Amino acid sequence: MIADVERAVRRRQSNGGRALRGLSGVLAGGLVALAVAVCVAQGLASTSGRPGPGMAVVIGHVVAALAAVVLQLAADRALGRSAAVASYSVLVLAAGVLWFGWWT
Repeated sequence: MIADVERAVRRRQSNGGRALRGLSGVLAGGLVALAVAVCVAQGLASTSGRPGPGMAVVIGHVVAALAAVVLQLAADRALGRSAAVASYSVLVLAAGVLWFGWWT
């Protein structure tokens, strides 16, 4: 019975909404991968005595990745406007991390 309800809800969702949630999911996963890479780089740098990215960068990436995962979970569980807002928030968060963490 629950599966039937879930199928009915999924049918009512637009393809654009699914595509937006898919894109935000990929970006959330990318932020997690970047956070892991920055943590590994900092760990390797600290063990070899070389300067690494720094703890502020590591903390920023980890916090952004956690926020993106939470927002993506909210987008996957919500419907309508609230799902779109959560998905767009992941997009904005990913753009902010890339802009401030990598391009500047």
